[in-house]
Amino acid sequence: MPTLRFHWDFFGPDAVPTAEHFVKHVHEFCEREGITERNAWHTPSGAGCIATLECDEVHLILIRDRLRPKRAERLLA
Repeated sequence: MPTLRFHWDFFGPDAVPTAEHFVKHVHEFCEREGITERNAWHTPSGAGCIATLECDEVHLILIRDRLRPKRAERLLA
């Protein structure tokens, strides 16, 4: 199954702690929805921070509609 990577962008002086907190909620959401094979992390980037979730493509509609990422990419196998 193809893997997708979803991204959310946070900006400003509180970007890093906000992204860290968001990732915590992403993990909680995945637990509730039964998304077991996943990886989520945050990455500081310039004046902001990027929160990322990586999971199977089968969860595309759920993640897109409920968490509304800013962008996504399909990873090549």
